[in-house]
Amino acid sequence: MIGNARAALAVPGGLAALVWRYAETPAGAPVTTADVPAWTPASKACASELRRHGFTFTGPVTVYATLQACGVVDDHLAGCFRRAAYS
Repeated sequence: MIGNARAALAVPGGLAALVWRYAETPAGAPVTTADVPAWTPASKACASELRRHGFTFTGPVTVYATLQACGVVDDHLAGCFRRAAYS
């Protein structure tokens, strides 16, 4: 955790800018939880870039979960009340 915090401070332009470069326009709202991916090509690429910056324990699944938690990825289900709030 301390190593990743140090790596975050050293990211040129800031960690937020790096992460937001991997925001994707959703193809459509997932209908069921089975439609929500565990990772995407963008999260895989972001994880690779983070590792190049010195981050550890940052695989594509972990990065995708982070993108979800930060609101970079909106994969709320089609019928979710939250999806309407973001639209």
